[in-house]
Order: sequence, then C-alpha cells, then structure tokens
Amino acid sequence: MRLLLFRSLWTNDFDLNAALAECQGGSFDGVEGPTPMAAAERREFAARLAGSGVPFIAEVATGGGYVPVETSPERHLDDFRRQADAAMEGSPLFFTVLGGCDAWPPGQSAEFFGRVLVHAAELGVVASVETHRSRPTYSPWATRGLLEQLPELRLTCDFSHWCCVCERLVLDTEPGLLALCAARAHHVHARVGYAQGPQVPHPAAPEYRAALEAHERWWDAIWAAHAGRDFTTMTPEFGPDGYMHTEPFTAVPAADLDAVNHWMGSRQRTRCANLPTAGAA
Repeated sequence: MRLLLFRSLWTNDFDLNAALAECQGGSFDGVEGPTPMAAAERREFAARLAGSGVPFIAEVATGGGYVPVETSPERHLDDFRRQADAAMEGSPLFFTVLGGCDAWPPGQSAEFFGRVLVHAAELGVVASVETHRSRPTYSPWATRGLLEQLPELRLTCDFSHWCCVCERLVLDTEPGLLALCAARAHHVHARVGYAQGPQVPHPAAPEYRAALEAHERWWDAIWAAHAGRDFTTMTPEFGPDGYMHTEPFTAVPAADLDAVNHWMGSRQRTRCANLPTAGAA
C-alpha cells in the first residue's frame, strides 16, 4: 500500500500553480481544495488539473464557508449539491465535506448527511465527511452517533479538532472510538492538535512531542485498517487564518507554514514506507 500526499490549497493561499509544481517536484502527489464556482474559472482550474495528471480531492464547505454562517439544512444541502456538481468538472478522486452545523439536533444531522450520501452516490463519488469544529462531527461522541446511524458514512479524519474540543488527547482514552473511526476512515488531514488548540506551532518542537506521537498512533490505526488497498491518502494541513500562532503586536508567524507542511509530509512518507503493510498491495 502506498501513501499519496495531497497539497491543501487552503494552506498555500489557494495557489494551484504552486501546488502543481510541488507535485511535479515530488513533495506531494495530488491537490486538495475547493472548485471555483464561476464557470470560466472552473474550466481553467479543471484544464490545469487535467494537464498535470495529478489526482484531485474536491473540498465542499456548506453553509456559507469553512465556518457555517447559515443554519438551514436546506441551504446546506443546496450548497453541497451545487459545489459537488461543479467539482465534477475536475474529475475528483472524492469529496472532503465540511457539512452541516453543530447547532443541529442529532436527528437533523443524520438526515442531512443521509441526503448528502444519496447525491454523492448519484454522482458516483465518495463523500468523505470531515471531523471538524462547528460541524455535527465536532466531537468524537457526536460522530460516533452519526456513524452508528449511517453505515455508509466515511470520514476525513482531522483529529486535531477533537483535541481542542475535548481539551485532551482524547482518542488515547477511547480505544473503541478510535477503532470505529479507523474502520470508517477514508482520508486523513495530518495536523497535530493539543489540549488547548487545533494546531501546535511546529510539530517538530520537543514540547509537542507527546501530541505528535499520539496523532501518529491514531493515523497508524487508519493505515492498518486500510491494509489491502493500493493506496491511502493524507493531506498535511497546518494552516493560516488563526491556526498558526503569531507573536503579539507584530503578528509574526511562529513558524514557516510551508516548511511545516513539507516537514509533516516528508515525515509521514518515511514513516508509512516502513509500516507493515507498505508495498503489500
């Protein structure tokens, strides 16, 4: 089994050309990000992807943005349908879905994701729902309820959010939940969270070693669950927009964001090459 690393456009100011160059240079294998909604921009975006020959993961965020500003389930479903339909022009490998709203009751969330899965199936593309703050998957226990109600639901696992929400390295104390998430994982967003936030300043810093190693244990459970596949996918996703720590008053970043994502990708490529199932398929 091979590890395919994806460059998140959110982490590089949505610069598709730079991301494709990094794929050509071998740092990454594909690109993950939103599809432009304007027709002309979308055609150009799809043409550049096709010309590069690299795989594309289409990101779909409902409710008005990465953090939902609208709570109407119908608005969220309409957003998903429009963005998913538009993304098909780029021949996505699958959708990463930041969908729904954390304010909804569990039954409403399950109904929404059930309808998302139906539309994705009609398009012939997997909808992989991200574990994310502000969404119905904001906590491990809320996510467990959705997985139990929707056997076809698959996850883009970003466990950094849960560390922040639960204020601890929560999956170390929830082996059953970790096993369930690993069994239903479709994709991994490789960012390291800690008890007080969704992103450590730099995962190589010794003061965050315990958090890094915890996340790697959790990712290894997913790798093991994917044994027998030709490949599994991961996106290093250390980001800007308040995630990266900065100095007070000057707003100077605590670390170089591109360097952090390249460091994480290189580390995980090396690690996965030495895991038991590497090369087995």
